[in-house]
Amino acid sequence: MSLSELFLKLSGLPFGRRIFSKLFCLKAPYFGSVRPLFQTVTSGRCEATIKKRRSVLNHIGTVHAIAMCNLAEAVGGLCVETSLAKNLRWIPKGMAVEYLKKAETDLRAICTVDPAALTAGENKVEVNIFDKSNQKVFRAEIVMYISERKPK
Repeated sequence: MSLSELFLKLSGLPFGRRIFSKLFCLKAPYFGSVRPLFQTVTSGRCEATIKKRRSVLNHIGTVHAIAMCNLAEAVGGLCVETSLAKNLRWIPKGMAVEYLKKAETDLRAICTVDPAALTAGENKVEVNIFDKSNQKVFRAEIVMYISERKPK
């Protein structure tokens, strides 16, 4: 079962999106630090939210820059994972970020890719993060290195 199929199946259940999000963080524990709640997981699109809470704040009371980086990598990585052909794998190679506005509310991250455009080599993936008033507060361009999976 693919990750997008699992998300679709679980999201029909009570707390299904939370269950999927917890499973995601069990597989990639570092992302648990921001507690993403995935809202959409399909080939070509991934969306997740995080709550503004004490553990993701900086010294001025806004969502910390690195918390937004973690959210962007989680959403971008899952979007690429669900969009790749089965014979391909990926790993992030670099990230360029822009902090556009203070992140003073809960946040929503969105990544969209064209699955047909994901090929072996370096691929740039954009993730945008918005506040509750739909103002863009953060933009990341993640370089994903895609290669053939090694035969098992």
